[in-house]
Amino acid sequence: MSQTTILDTIVAHKRQEIAARRELVPIKLLESSLYFKSQPLSLRKYLLREGGSGLIAEFKRKSPSKGWINQYAPVERTTLGYMQAGAAALSILTDTEFFGGKNEDLTTARRFNFCPIIRKDFVVDEYQILEAKSTGADAVLLIAAVLSPVEIDKLGRLARSLGLEVLLEVHDAEELARSANAEAVDLIGVNNRNLHDFSLSLDTSMALAEAIPSEFVKVSESGISTAKAISQLHAVGYRGFLLGEAFMRHARPERACATLVQEIAALIKEPAVAV
Repeated sequence: MSQTTILDTIVAHKRQEIAARRELVPIKLLESSLYFKSQPLSLRKYLLREGGSGLIAEFKRKSPSKGWINQYAPVERTTLGYMQAGAAALSILTDTEFFGGKNEDLTTARRFNFCPIIRKDFVVDEYQILEAKSTGADAVLLIAAVLSPVEIDKLGRLARSLGLEVLLEVHDAEELARSANAEAVDLIGVNNRNLHDFSLSLDTSMALAEAIPSEFVKVSESGISTAKAISQLHAVGYRGFLLGEAFMRHARPERACATLVQEIAALIKEPAVAV
């Protein structure tokens, strides 16, 4: 099965899921959440902090390509451990069917952490933006491969109107060219995973580095596992580095994160861009 087919399957399922959730949890109930009126943290600022690791540590139980990665990792201990280890931000998978996550995972992480949290899901509807705000997210992921430029603009502007920042994920130069929208997007994430054959290559991030406009914070996603790779990406302008499986395949993901943070500090001596 190709990645494109999997994306189509996920999005189709997601639309059905959203329709069901609208019935169970109306928008007025989302807006009554204690998080809905709170001020989100800035992912941009945390990634650009001087001396920071730039790590976005992800909590991900499984994936369509790998199956279960770490089914029983506790959200509280893992995410708090990530933050205490020096991660700049957290990414929480909230898709249940394909990634084994849930909205409650994000809310749990929010209760125990004071760094920015990205709600990572397949966002295709405005309802999900409101949902992200109500669960305590500070930023949302939009995926160019499943959204038109018009949809990115609409969803991104809504997110920003609620104080959320927007991380736009692209896979190639074509997606970047048609989707980079400074009015709706704050950060550009380059996914190093090939949509068609699941292969991973940091060359994708390296090739797109100069093409990403300077107003966006650059984030590299997937296939990163070493401080050396992060140092190379940092050298070409990336300030965010999203790692999920590299941590989650360990029995104690937070300890793997702590080790990498120490290795990054030893390799990257120059300060990050000041805010």
